[in-house]
Amino acid sequence: MAVKLGENEVASALQRLPGWQLVQGRVEKTFAFDTYAQGVAFAVKVALLAEKTNHHPDSLEIMWNKVKVAYVTHSAGGVTHLDLEAAALVDTLA
Repeated sequence: MAVKLGENEVASALQRLPGWQLVQGRVEKTFAFDTYAQGVAFAVKVALLAEKTNHHPDSLEIMWNKVKVAYVTHSAGGVTHLDLEAAALVDTLA
């Protein structure tokens, strides 16, 4: 089972994940795209990654030219290494 990280551990890890931030107990980032279709395509890539790694975003919000991705491990009651690893992988998709 994944273990919840402390705020200092999360803050330290986020220094290595540009654009990601801790918001209301989860890590999230908003990605910008030139078109709606590009954002949707990115969201599909995130969904496929989630299925492959068996770690799904808490939220995957598609807006007109933006997509917000957020992670938290509910079973651990907060952010874990799994969430930070998923965030790093999502960055490679953008």
